[in-house]
Amino acid sequence: MKVKTYSHLMAAGRIGGMETPNRIVLPAMDMNVSEHGEIEQTEIDHYVARAAGGAGLIITGACAIAFPFGAASMKEPGLSEDRFIPGLKALADAIHATGSKLCIQSTHHGKVARVDTANDRPVLAPNKPDYSYNMSALADSTPDELRRMGAATAGKQATFKEMTTDDISGLISDWADAAERIAKADCDAIEIHVAHGYILGVFLNQRDNKRTDEYGGPLANRARLACEVIAAVKERVGDKLAILVRVSGEEYGQEGGLSLEEAIEASQLFEQAGADAIHVTGWGRNPFDNFTDGPLPSKVGAYLENAAEIKKHVGIPVIAVGRMLPDISEKAIAEGMIDFAAMGRQLLADPELPNKLREGKADQVRPCINCYLCVAENFFDDTPFCAVNPALGNEALLPLKPASASKHIVVVGAGPAGLESARVLTERGHRVTVLDKSDRLGGTMWFSTMTTPDNERLLRWFKAEIKRLRISVKLNTPATVETIRALNADHVIVATGAVRPKPDFPGGDLPNVQTGDTLRAMMLGTATAQEAGFVLSNLGKMGRLSGLTKSPEFVRQFTKYWLPMGKNVVVIGGSLVGLELAEFLAERGRNVTLLHEKQQLGLPLAMPRRWTAVKDSLDHGVKIHRNVKINRITAKTVEWSEGEESFSAPAAMVVYADGTTAAAPLAEKLKDAGISHDVIGDAGAVNYIHGAIHSSWNVVTEL
Repeated sequence: MKVKTYSHLMAAGRIGGMETPNRIVLPAMDMNVSEHGEIEQTEIDHYVARAAGGAGLIITGACAIAFPFGAASMKEPGLSEDRFIPGLKALADAIHATGSKLCIQSTHHGKVARVDTANDRPVLAPNKPDYSYNMSALADSTPDELRRMGAATAGKQATFKEMTTDDISGLISDWADAAERIAKADCDAIEIHVAHGYILGVFLNQRDNKRTDEYGGPLANRARLACEVIAAVKERVGDKLAILVRVSGEEYGQEGGLSLEEAIEASQLFEQAGADAIHVTGWGRNPFDNFTDGPLPSKVGAYLENAAEIKKHVGIPVIAVGRMLPDISEKAIAEGMIDFAAMGRQLLADPELPNKLREGKADQVRPCINCYLCVAENFFDDTPFCAVNPALGNEALLPLKPASASKHIVVVGAGPAGLESARVLTERGHRVTVLDKSDRLGGTMWFSTMTTPDNERLLRWFKAEIKRLRISVKLNTPATVETIRALNADHVIVATGAVRPKPDFPGGDLPNVQTGDTLRAMMLGTATAQEAGFVLSNLGKMGRLSGLTKSPEFVRQFTKYWLPMGKNVVVIGGSLVGLELAEFLAERGRNVTLLHEKQQLGLPLAMPRRWTAVKDSLDHGVKIHRNVKINRITAKTVEWSEGEESFSAPAAMVVYADGTTAAAPLAEKLKDAGISHDVIGDAGAVNYIHGAIHSSWNVVTEL
């Protein structure tokens, strides 16, 4: 097999007077671990892990030029006093020791400066906003989430101060002073943030900026403040720091937001003012409605076309961000569309990504699954964590501690908890045997790839790791006390997943009622005719015999054209599985009614992804009913109540996506037999991929 190379992505690059060892950039991803504006060792360890992993340029999370004024968090690094220089210097020295370069992102958060709001200070803005956001999505946030979001501003509402000429002069001066401190700390570059609703970004767009003076009106006027900041920074430190400018190639979700044509003109003005590079991002203007359009998009290569268009009109390097996965980044750089690729969440998931690409080990890159758990923590002013990388924010977990004595450990279950356990145990020096009763790796994760294609990347990675580490896997092998004894196991990891019983409503045992377990059996071709109906059962068996259903992508595409089930489907239960399954079926032409006994849909999806999933389901025609009481299921309908009113919906098929329960009956049998074991993943507590992988590490890193 030919090894994939990334020669253009790994080639040296240059921005101003700064040369980078490659074209991979870690963009700003706020870690929220600084103490009163000072960078701490935890933050240094985080960035050093990505630099040592091979990223050519490290850009810090947002750093406040006037800290604590204009800051979004008291855990954000500050640039407003000389006392912050030692922390910046320690970070720069540590990054340089790896061979990478360091850029400090500088910003004033303006109207979203939560620290100002919490301390009863009006936030700075070009003028008071004349609009409010649609916040109906918060109906799907729990009371605890709402409390945690409110705590960031002490529960207070923002008040606004229209910036005067003195305020503007002070801001420009503060920015130049901050740049000088960055230079004194021996950093390599400064990024000036002109996007994402922060102060320079709201001056730039005509929806926020309604001024009638020289800072409002035409694009050249609206860009004036950013240009004056760039020029002041250039004059102060231009020979010491490369100057990057971050701008939205486009703003989404509200009329009057920045257009691509305006972003192009602004980028040209920024170049004339002294910018050495343009970093093209995007911004969904309402974080409660279109956060997954920007700044953290769900689409791969979301802003690449905008970045490529801007590059045609400027003479300085252009950086593209927005799910710039390695293959699309290599192609874009090779074709001259962009000069650098910024990979944020990908480098959170696997800080060794650049090294692995350089060494021809692309199949060993642990993928980001686009779950938004990391960035959701910023809504709470908290530290990001990663579903697939437990070491994020806790880099001391690595390298893995070698086992004091090698043991033979049997892992029961080939879902994410079991596969991660097998991988980590083998890396630590244990001998591992994996048992699973099904005919393929992945467990419930395999089934989840139907509705969540990004999970397939993780499944492919697990398969590659199992092959690379030569881990023994026995499929079609139910685990019993006898089979485990026959393997002479020293210890057993029980990762058998959750159980999904049929509902106890009247009619819950009818043949038109499916659960997550019976649907999975149907897709795997193991369902009986009684469980799935004759047509569905035979579809599954034919697929299994032909090998077609072992390809999640095939099943996703094939079911768009032929899905042999009735037109009307009722999904009971609107948590993670039910919500995504409802959208999946509606997208395939079914009339879907989603019934949820509680208020919040999509739990435990991270808030931004949850809000988008609800919105997408409605857009696909799913009829959603909350706070319902199921009365009964019949052969053709489902009947329920909302308060005193009764309703019914036709249902050729009913999918019961509720009642998922942790259960590990094998563990009880092992206990009775005196066999050493641990229970992990959904078998111990239902928390899906994140819970599976993190609970695995809690156990197997110490065995």
